[in-house]
Amino acid sequence: MDFITGETLYIDKPLGWTSFDVVKRVRGVLLHRLHRKKFKVGHAGTLDPLATGVMLVVTGKSTKLIEQLQAGVKEYVATIRLGATTPSFDLETEIDGTYPTSHITRQLIDEALHAFRGRIEQVPPSFSACKVDGHRAYKMARAGHEVELKPKVLVIDEIEVVDFDSEKMDLTLRIVCSKGTYIRALARDIGKALESGGHLVALRRTRVGDVSIDDCLDIERVVEIIRNAPLEFPEEEQSVK
Repeated sequence: MDFITGETLYIDKPLGWTSFDVVKRVRGVLLHRLHRKKFKVGHAGTLDPLATGVMLVVTGKSTKLIEQLQAGVKEYVATIRLGATTPSFDLETEIDGTYPTSHITRQLIDEALHAFRGRIEQVPPSFSACKVDGHRAYKMARAGHEVELKPKVLVIDEIEVVDFDSEKMDLTLRIVCSKGTYIRALARDIGKALESGGHLVALRRTRVGDVSIDDCLDIERVVEIIRNAPLEFPEEEQSVK
């Protein structure tokens, strides 16, 4: 494998890992394998620690392709718990409000989802990496500051119900969307559309562009491959050797 010219690694990000954790793990084993002190490794599209699924990690000169890879359509399977909200719109923070759910039916859900197809405006979560006056929104939110973010235009190509547990009030959706879509914010907005509340309790990214979850390997399998794969080097590296 030619990690210097560049490889794109398809990884199934584990629960609890940040995207930086994944990049750090890959970079660490590459530095050891290539006998270097510095080496470029990046990723195409952040996943929250509580999310799992497709993550594209690129090495060497292929880091120049990150923007192109990030532009690919994303597919997610998300579970939203209706009837309660949290400040982060997911399980990172504690419930801060509860709302009625007895009126919510499958028919009402189907009707509400119509408004979330096509081009929509979405206000990013306060607990996000968006910048406000040069500061990361999530850092300001965690410090207790009020964060005001402007809505962004995005595209939801598909949104459909996978399952609805009317006892737990857990709504599982398959979502195909453009770059920049915050599924946590979608959970918030769907809760509001149902005249209730909602927050994300599970998220799995199942596709990025043409790469599906079936193409991905767990992180330790990728590390094993890096450690054992025959190495190739570009001509300029070979001349140095």
